[in-house]
Amino acid sequence: MDMRVDSGDNGLSVVHETAHRLRLRLPMLADPLIDFSWLQTWLESIAGVTKARVNHKARSLVLEYDGSPDSRDAIVQLLRGLRRERIPSGETQPDQVAELAPMLTSAGLMLALPFMSPPVRRIATFLNISKILLTGLDTFINRGIKVEVLDAVAIGLSASKGEYLTANITDFLMELGTYLERKTERQSNRMLRQLLRPEPTLAWVERNGVLVQVPDDAISAGERIEVGPGEKIAVDGLVLDGTALVNQAAITGESVPVRKEVMDRVIAGSVIEDGRLRIEARHVGDDTTTARIARFIDDSLDKTSHTQRLAERLADKRVYLTLGTGGLVYLLTGEERRLESVFLVDYSCALKLGTPLAFKSGLFHAASNGILFKGADVVESLAAIDTVVFDKTGTLTRSELQVTDVVVLDEQRWPRDRLLAVTASIEEHASHPIAQAIVRKAHAEKLNHIDHGEVDYLVAHGMSCPVNGDRLLIGSRHYLEEHEQIRFDEFGAQIAELEAAGKTILYVGTSSEAIGLIGLRDTVRPEAAEVLRQLRRLGVRHLVMLTGDHRTRAQALADEIGIDEVFAEQVPEDKAKVIGDLRAAGRKVAFVGDGVNDGPALIAADVGIAMSRGAELARATADVVLLEDQLVLLPNALHIAKKTMQLVAVNYRAAITVNTGVMLGAALGWLSPISTAVLHNGTTVALLLKALRGLGAPGSLQLPDGSTLKTTVNDR
Repeated sequence: MDMRVDSGDNGLSVVHETAHRLRLRLPMLADPLIDFSWLQTWLESIAGVTKARVNHKARSLVLEYDGSPDSRDAIVQLLRGLRRERIPSGETQPDQVAELAPMLTSAGLMLALPFMSPPVRRIATFLNISKILLTGLDTFINRGIKVEVLDAVAIGLSASKGEYLTANITDFLMELGTYLERKTERQSNRMLRQLLRPEPTLAWVERNGVLVQVPDDAISAGERIEVGPGEKIAVDGLVLDGTALVNQAAITGESVPVRKEVMDRVIAGSVIEDGRLRIEARHVGDDTTTARIARFIDDSLDKTSHTQRLAERLADKRVYLTLGTGGLVYLLTGEERRLESVFLVDYSCALKLGTPLAFKSGLFHAASNGILFKGADVVESLAAIDTVVFDKTGTLTRSELQVTDVVVLDEQRWPRDRLLAVTASIEEHASHPIAQAIVRKAHAEKLNHIDHGEVDYLVAHGMSCPVNGDRLLIGSRHYLEEHEQIRFDEFGAQIAELEAAGKTILYVGTSSEAIGLIGLRDTVRPEAAEVLRQLRRLGVRHLVMLTGDHRTRAQALADEIGIDEVFAEQVPEDKAKVIGDLRAAGRKVAFVGDGVNDGPALIAADVGIAMSRGAELARATADVVLLEDQLVLLPNALHIAKKTMQLVAVNYRAAITVNTGVMLGAALGWLSPISTAVLHNGTTVALLLKALRGLGAPGSLQLPDGSTLKTTVNDR
């Protein structure tokens, strides 16, 4: 059916709908500056919406939803209140025709020159190259002798001598190089900006005694929101009412959901797994962590490396070399043709354009493979590291828990297998990570399911359930001791041993006594040992692990996977000191971490690397972010950094060698101006295309020992 109803203040109208689909027209979509990918993500975060499509040319939205009338009304009402100022602006896209116009003009003019009379050729050529001539004049007046001045002199000299084809070919090749540079830079910048852009969140806010769903950036400090199971918390705030299990893995790196109650602090970006909370907003909008990350990424795109800055300085100095050589050749020979040829040799084009483009290509190649480098200087620093320090939890180990200990406290009534089997049978009714780990353990040991009564689940505390005439209690020590009066004091030694090993403990009891302890810990990544071997092949000479575990257990893990040095029983504040000591000893250090407490160490290292599932604060602080939870991305990041620096070095040597040869040929009179222009600018374009093509086959990296490394950068 076709409808023309529900018109809102922003011009929204529903133009067609079926039971599970809405098509709406929204006039503001005509604005080309809207960040349409953000808008689509925002639309799909609306409760009830399963899929969204934005057609900005037709100014329409197509939404698939659950078909509920309440959902339909809420969607329309929410979209009615959408204002343009709430939608971020995307990157302005240049007009493709306008960008190609200078090249097309030069190409067309070159083809038309033979058919023009001499006066027309002269006028057309000077009109075509006028932009370069004016830019050179402006640069000379305001900045002195730079590459733009040399370009203007070289092309102007050719044109003034009647070498119109030479002038136009040179202009065409310069425009082509500039176009390739801009296109690659935009492509890589767009990719980098989108990778960690904060996802928009909708929240239920209490206004005038009624809950209304609003975008996260429309919430004000002091307002109260309600968050239920599966929903993301949109603000930093304080719990006013309710109890819930909150998954903070994306914020703090904790693998186990934490219980939040009245007066506890909650962090934007965390997700409620079970329960419901009423929260007072304290920090909203641009004050949230994810918004700060987005700003940080934008700022990092303008950072240049030491190598890039050095290349720019060398390029400017070589302008004087070209001018001096040309002047000397003219004094010795008096031939304007040679002078013209020499002036067309410009070292700085290949150096100034090729080097930053190689870095941008490296950044883009890394981002395409799940690795974020926050600037060209990070690539350069990472390529030079010789020491990698790992924070154990979440890096060398996974956040997925595994059962390591089943401690029986009443062997007569509850032998080990029965204790594990009945606990798993009850935990099957829960979905949190501890329950899943216990169920996996029981399945792995092929233990039978134990019949039991109805499970009573106390959110964020534990579970109780009748079993064979008794009542089994499973949960935290706080739950069993404070709520159920089951004491574990006499088992302090066993508890202390598990805690000292850094394990999570699940307490099990009956209505009258404590019967068991189940210890869990993060699982060691199966690929950890191979990753460390790859790092060594890439030139890393020293591998270090930091952990809060006891030394014996930490050393056992280190021996298993190939760690050289262990700093055990470390408190978070000591991590930065360890990094500082290693750097003071002359090492180039990369630190790999994932927790909110890793911030100081990430800053202290030459290169800080954060895992994908780590704390957002860690990701904001880090120089490199691995965007997928795969440790193999670490050697791949180092591989890409080294390959990028190899590309920079190869391009630099090629630019110097080829241009020196061309200049020599021009000075000796072997090359005509047009030959010089084609060879010089062709070399520049070739180097740009090489950088644009990027790092090539991932397995082609030449290692210090002469071998090549086969990586999995593109195999995932």
